[in-house]
Amino acid sequence: MSEAVQDFASKYTRANWIAPRLLEGYFSCLSELTGPLAVRSVLEVGCGEGFSTRRLRAMLPASVSLRAGDLDDRLVAAAARANPDVPVRRESVYQLPHAGGAFDLVFCLEVLEHMDDPAAALSELCRVCRRYLVLSVPREPLWRVLNMARLKYLSRLGATPGHIQSWSRGGFVRWAGRSCRVLDVRNPVPFTIVLAEANHPKDRP
Repeated sequence: MSEAVQDFASKYTRANWIAPRLLEGYFSCLSELTGPLAVRSVLEVGCGEGFSTRRLRAMLPASVSLRAGDLDDRLVAAAARANPDVPVRRESVYQLPHAGGAFDLVFCLEVLEHMDDPAAALSELCRVCRRYLVLSVPREPLWRVLNMARLKYLSRLGATPGHIQSWSRGGFVRWAGRSCRVLDVRNPVPFTIVLAEANHPKDRP
């Protein structure tokens, strides 16, 4: 990921009137995907300022433990302030400080598009995941088209600064499927969300 501090909060705090509707659709799909899953421990990798963490905490049953982390100290501090009931720590997606299979469910939301080596990141996510992964990325080229429609990043043809990877829906599903078993896919505009299962069944009861 780029060393520059990215702005992950603006889509929550400085959004136009349509963005909240898109985010509601996004989190509604996350809830539909994860609601039926029997899990006890959850990790969010790349939590940013903790806005998504707050939504996940409200979505998950109170009996489920949730931890979160990010690489940047500023983001970790902001996420911890926003989520006093969730342990938040500094950690890299490339080297997570958790044992193999430590979490029943791992979220990595709007992170992989920022990674220099997303395959290495996904491998590490699978390592700490006991059963389920939820991965989401911007759906291209729709993401860029919508940016240009609102006259954003025109000189970059709609590409958001900091996005160094780009996937279509089908491309992301195929890419994720090389490392884990894809169980379900949702496409709330303008995202692709994948529910997958880590490929180490011998670690399960």
